[in-house]
Amino acid sequence: MLRIGLTGGIGSGKSVLSTTFAQCGGIIVDGDVLAREVVEPGTEGLAALVDAFGDDILLPSGALDRPALAAKAFRDDESRTKLNGIVHPLVARRRAEILAAVAQDAVVVEDIPLLVESGMAPLFPLVVIVHADAEQRVRRLIEHRGMPEADARARIAAQATDEQRREVADIWLDNSGSVDALIERARDVWYNRILPFAHNLGERRCARAATRLVPADPSWPDQARRVVNRLKTAAGHRALRVDHIGSTAVPGYDAKDVIDIQITVESLAVADELAESLLSAGYPRLEHVTQDVAKADARSTVDRYDHSADNTMWHKRFHASADPGRPTNVHIRVDGWPNQQFALLFVAWLRANPGVRADYLSVKRAAEQSAASGAGDIAHYAAAKEPWFLDAYRRAWDWADSVGWRP
Repeated sequence: MLRIGLTGGIGSGKSVLSTTFAQCGGIIVDGDVLAREVVEPGTEGLAALVDAFGDDILLPSGALDRPALAAKAFRDDESRTKLNGIVHPLVARRRAEILAAVAQDAVVVEDIPLLVESGMAPLFPLVVIVHADAEQRVRRLIEHRGMPEADARARIAAQATDEQRREVADIWLDNSGSVDALIERARDVWYNRILPFAHNLGERRCARAATRLVPADPSWPDQARRVVNRLKTAAGHRALRVDHIGSTAVPGYDAKDVIDIQITVESLAVADELAESLLSAGYPRLEHVTQDVAKADARSTVDRYDHSADNTMWHKRFHASADPGRPTNVHIRVDGWPNQQFALLFVAWLRANPGVRADYLSVKRAAEQSAASGAGDIAHYAAAKEPWFLDAYRRAWDWADSVGWRP
């Protein structure tokens, strides 16, 4: 099952996107619908709201008077927090009941109005945000819903900002134009990213990794931050730390468009325990990648830090993203082992030494050319860089000693 988190500010066009995804075959779990279900007459949710806000939020029929509740619940942060504290747990429980009944090969789109505000974004392998600017949303709320302008602006002000939404958005769909334009963009996303993602996940297969160097992308750190938060959520207490590593962690540095993340754990047994959790998060395990290349010539460096130099300490577990829109490698390594330490050291060394960055970039470009003339795959590219690394280990640790760096 691939779970997608869908959200956007009130009046942004989220319902259009949700309907389009449903027409494409997605199973929609609508947070607004669930929020209404859990406060219907006779429910514990409605009783809790009456206790919190008074019986004047009820219609003569006994049903919830939503405008009356909104007038009280959205007047200040304390009231809004009280409302969310009642409704959110009940919606979460109902959502869990629905998901338990869904087929495992389904694509489930969870339409959650307050996904950002509730901190739920890291729970989803993919987050889709639909956006329209505030003034346009105000006009839509007035014209299409008959909402008073003051109420429309209050509702918008009470929700997450555009910046907060961008921080969690894997896909950002602009809805400043026509409905037809949004539908076209939504279908493109569904068929060219979401369905391939779901297929890869079902096959426990990673997306094809990039093999060519590209100019530095200033958004790489933000993209990595989303991945880190997702992996921290999936791994929970079993992750001692989760770090953005590799060339994309070095600002302004040309690299393959692949985010590398390291999860540090206590043992390889713990790494094995994470396999299913990471699969659910969108990162299948690659069984044939079980260790980093053994650095026999670097053993003297390893010995200096009280480690055994046997090749076991270069073992790891390796996962990669099934999402074709965000190639990602996830290296799970044991705390204190040389491969875990060097992954952290290497980023610090590159950041601190422009000459090393230039040298390594030349090596990468040569490896890229070698891979293109050979098998053309990522394994060939990595193997072509290995001779440079044999000396790099010693140089990097010498630098670490000189500046007092430790992982």
